[in-house]
Amino acid sequence: MLTRRALLVSLAALATPARARPTPYVLDPGASHVGFSFRLMGGLQRGDMPVTRADLVVDPADLAASTADVIVNPARARTGFFFVTDTLKSPAVLDTARFPDIRFTSTAVRLAPTGRLSDGAALIGNLTVRDVTRPVTLDAALFRPPGTAPDDLSVLTITLNGQISRAAFGATGYPEAVDDTIWLEITATIRATG
Repeated sequence: MLTRRALLVSLAALATPARARPTPYVLDPGASHVGFSFRLMGGLQRGDMPVTRADLVVDPADLAASTADVIVNPARARTGFFFVTDTLKSPAVLDTARFPDIRFTSTAVRLAPTGRLSDGAALIGNLTVRDVTRPVTLDAALFRPPGTAPDDLSVLTITLNGQISRAAFGATGYPEAVDDTIWLEITATIRATG
């Protein structure tokens, strides 16, 4: 299960100079993944999937205009048990042979009352699983590494947390063993390209 990096500090001041403009970022795949958890026969199970692509733009002057388009590879999902992992990838659940990508595309950012992403915000968008697209809202936070200047946004870590119904996406297999609710815990570390 993913946890917020203990050494990251929140972006204390995203109020950057007037010259600030939207900045494109590239994903650091080694420091980015989607964690998920679910109940199997009443016990909590955890797993993760790698993020394969992310197009992210952070606009320091207008954080609500920031965007995210993220693709995850469910065929490379891992859980603590190989038979659970194989079942997850099966036609009854994610059917990774037919549907090789899971995609999230943001449609809006709802900032915290302070106007900062670091104080908690919501990322609203569309999640596509098994070619079924549904709106979702994820709790979002944005951090920079400790010790960096408040206006140094060259490396950022985004965390997204929320829950979905697997049945809403047609992943209905084994309902007698696996609960419907899936909890998501996503971490993406990104580096500015501009």
